[in-house]
Parts: sequence; structure tokens; C-alpha cells
Amino acid sequence: MRYISTRGRSPAQSFCDILLGGLAPDGGLYLPEAYPQVSRADLDEWRGLSYAELAFRILSRFIDDIPADDLRALCEKTYTAEVYCHAREGDDPAEITPVRWLEDGSLGLLELSNGPTLAFKDMAMQLLGNLFEYVLAARGETINILGATSGDTGSAAEYAMRGKHGVRVFMLSPHGRMSAFQRAQMYSLQDDNIYNISVRGMFDDAQDIVKAVSNDHAFKARHKIGAVNSINWGRVAAQIVYYFKGYFAATASNDQTVAFAVPSGNFGNICAGHIARMMGLPIERLVLATNENDVLDEFFRTGTYRPRATAETHATSSPSMDISKASNFERFVFDLVGRDGQVVSELWSGVEQGGSFDLMGSQYWACIDDYGFISGSSSHADRLATIRQCDERYGVVIDTHTADGLKVALEHRLDGVPMLVLETALPAKFEETIREALGRRPDRPADLADIESLPQRVEVMDADAAAVRAFIEAHCA
Repeated sequence: MRYISTRGRSPAQSFCDILLGGLAPDGGLYLPEAYPQVSRADLDEWRGLSYAELAFRILSRFIDDIPADDLRALCEKTYTAEVYCHAREGDDPAEITPVRWLEDGSLGLLELSNGPTLAFKDMAMQLLGNLFEYVLAARGETINILGATSGDTGSAAEYAMRGKHGVRVFMLSPHGRMSAFQRAQMYSLQDDNIYNISVRGMFDDAQDIVKAVSNDHAFKARHKIGAVNSINWGRVAAQIVYYFKGYFAATASNDQTVAFAVPSGNFGNICAGHIARMMGLPIERLVLATNENDVLDEFFRTGTYRPRATAETHATSSPSMDISKASNFERFVFDLVGRDGQVVSELWSGVEQGGSFDLMGSQYWACIDDYGFISGSSSHADRLATIRQCDERYGVVIDTHTADGLKVALEHRLDGVPMLVLETALPAKFEETIREALGRRPDRPADLADIESLPQRVEVMDADAAAVRAFIEAHCA
């Protein structure tokens, strides 16, 4: 399996090479030359497998430069009840991603937040940490990871990479924009290989710095800069697995289809669903849900992709989706325009200069329905109402991002097709809004009960790529 850039001007590479590299040299994102196809026989065989074994079966279709026995061992090391230790009462911890049915067999939550940081990002990041350590050890190399987070990616990355040999993490986050719980999860880590940088600005400012540093090829090579954001293909590949696991949980046979509703900010999570569907998983509909930062909803409604400036990006009560430049969206557009790297390069050349593009009426938009997407948005008032409704009707408390997903899911259900809402995080991470909605504090795992009281370690600086480069130079391995 070889990987190509969405912008068509970088040589094809192996999985292990792109795992460590992040962005392609031409500024694009890596994707497989072709998506492996899954047969009916594969689905029959995979139904009922453990999560770790299912992960191995799927990931081995994408990874051929790690010996099969080693890849299986990495999956078995990652997907255990000991790692995903926050299963809710009544759930089987061995399931890793159980479905909690709100309406029996027709509407459910795919629980993805049982990991160490209580967010779906753990599902891929824990594997990525083990993959990084394995590949670096095999090559006798080290890496300095540079990432940006709007809330959950940072803590998931840091918990996955803490103490890993040969790895240092430099994580950028928007100053004052995350919940107190999210900040505490990241900034309270005292490991020598973890560095937190709080950037005065929005997530998009932090992400722009990551891209600027990654596109400085001399600096990137000199300091061995890698990525764990969902621009890293390894993250997306690992997320594909739980779409299959969710499908098997929601259907009795492989003749059925399923719909997934996905809270979306950077398009990474739902991009994995898109790829699962392209592989042949019977997904009837991919429901994309945004908050007030509705750049992606606007595209699927109008054909226009129009990223917003920092001043136009809303700070909301679902802060992990406060994103107006969806990095992974480029991967979908690459497929939409017939995998023509030149077209993608031209479209993003305008976007990166502050512009937009409109595909409505183009030859590409004519086939948009073939991809199964439909979208909607949610507001703070919607969020509160959905949290209350879910609590009152189903006796289940959900976090703010999952509420965005559920709100839009309820608008786009299909008769006879199970709808699974992808859970984003546990409600404990967004206590202030849960109190506003329900008048009470959400339950919190005992091991994280007093996390906000722990000492915190973070550097605050302006949104300045040069300053971040200097900090990395002063602290990198």
C-alpha cells in the first residue's frame, strides 16, 4: 500500500514514512492510492470479532510495512479494558465501544469515550502512541510532535505519548477557550517529554502555526517534526475501525444499512466514516453536525467552502468544534473531484490566501449525493434543549458535542435504518454547560475527581510561528 498527496506533487510513500511525516511536502494530506475493498465474506467473517482483532483485520489492509504479527500485537496492546477503563455502569468493558440504545434498535449512542481522557480521540491516539514508539525504535530515531487542539486532541495525544521513548510533544491550544477540565487534563501533566503552549487566539490560529512550521521543510527535517493531529493519516485509519464495530452492533445481518451522525469540526472523524463507506461498509447516510461554526454545513447545503477568519469564529459551549478551517475536508474534496491533485491544489491555493471556492453547478457537484452526506447545525439553545430532552426521555446525560450530533440526527432519521450518534466525550468534561442545562453536576470518574486542583504547567504566547519555532528549538530532543 502506497500513499499519495491530495495535491499530487509529492512522491508516493509507505505507511511508516507518512506516519512520522504528517503533512506531505507539497502541503497536501496523504491518502491511500486506492481504498481497499471489503467483501460480503469479509463482513461475515469480521462480525463478532473483538475490537482488537477487528482493528488488526482492517488496519492490515492499509499497513503492509509492519509485520502482521507485530501489528496484531500493537492492536492487542492498545484495545484493552485496562486502557479503556471508563466504561459506564451496565456496559461490558471488553466491548471497548458499546452502543447505548436510546430507542431499541433504531437510535443509539456509539460510546467512544471510555479511554483515559474521556474523549473519542483516545480511540486512535492510543494506537498512534504505540505505533510511533514501535517505528521509532525499529529505525533508531526520535521525533518532536507538533500539534494543535481545540480541546480533546491535545490531552489524548499527551496521554498516549507521555513517557514514550524517543518522543517529545509540543501541543498548541487556544488560550482560555477550552473548558477547565480540558485545560487541567493537559496542563497538569508533568512528564518531561510534554510541552503545552497556550496561544492567544482561536484553534485555527494554532493550527495555522502547525501548518506553517510543517511547511518549513528545512526546520521540519532538522528538528524531526511529526504530527498527531488528524492531518496524520494514522489517526484517520484507526478511526475507521469503530464505524465497522458500530455497524455490526446495530445490525443483525450484512443485508442491512446504518446511518451515523457525527459532530464535526475538523472533518477527521467523519472522514473516517466516508472512507469506511468507500471501502464497502453499508452506510446509508453520514449525518454531519456542526455547532455555530457552520462552515461544513454551509458546504453541504450550498456547495461553497468559505473558511472564516478568527474574528468570525464563535466561541461556543461545544468548544472542540470551534473550527472554521477544516483540515481533513481536503481529503474528501480530493475524492469528490476525481482524485485530481491539480484541482485540489488550485482550490486550496485560493483558500490559503483567505478565499473560498464554490462547486455548486460544477461537474463534481453533480455526484455529491453518491457520497451519502447530509448536514445540519446546532446552537447553544439547541444544545441545552437536547441535553435536557436526552436526560428526561432516555435517562442519559450527554456532553455538548454529542448533543449537537443528536440534535441533527433526529432531523435526518430514515425509517428502518438504525441511527448511531458518535459520542464525542463524557459530559464531565463540560460541567458548566451541563449544570446550565440540568441544574446538577455530571458524574465524574473517581480517578479524575479533583483534576482541576492539580498544579499546571503551560507556556502562554502570541499566535506567532517564529516564537513557536524558537520554543521548539530550545526544548526539542
